[in-house]
Amino acid sequence: QVQLVESGGGLVQPGGSLRLSCAASGSIFSINTVGWYRQAPGKERELVATITNGGSTNYADSVKGRFTISRDNAKNTVYLQMNSLKPEDTAVYYCCADLRRSWRDSYLRVWGQGTLVTVSS
Repeated sequence: QVQLVESGGGLVQPGGSLRLSCAASGSIFSINTVGWYRQAPGKERELVATITNGGSTNYADSVKGRFTISRDNAKNTVYLQMNSLKPEDTAVYYCCADLRRSWRDSYLRVWGQGTLVTVSS
């Protein structure tokens, strides 16, 4: 059983920072691209940032310059450093990974359960 577990969410004031973690566990052969998504109340889920296994990154325009995605391949963990947070960043944040459980398997997409980030004074 492969699972992704997010952590690090919480309540923060505008202008503050949080670091989210996404840890993959279980039988994993390799992890390709990992992404962070978010879903605000009443809105559709949107892409926040992605990182490939080679370290190439991509960001939504709304978070460029404020958020940084990184990964520790030895720990099968991806991070999202969020700075200068705004109330509009309030959402449930999900991580998503394309991974293989063995060299024989095709890549499959696995989602975490989400972690709530609330930006409010």
